[in-house]
Amino acid sequence: MPKIKTNRGAAKRFRKTGTGKIRRNKAYTSHILTKKTTKRKRDLRQSVIVAKADARNIAQLVPYL
Repeated sequence: MPKIKTNRGAAKRFRKTGTGKIRRNKAYTSHILTKKTTKRKRDLRQSVIVAKADARNIAQLVPYL
């Protein structure tokens, strides 16, 4: 079997936790930050676990994650 190509865009956006779940960073952190509250910006810094419905598709995009 040939190797599967990794989707490079997905590889830069996701990483695995120690237990094998896929983590992602939150959106809306790059610009127009002045109107966002400090609490909201602080919450956006935290990464979250990808939803179970999306995890399988992402695992296919990044097979060797």
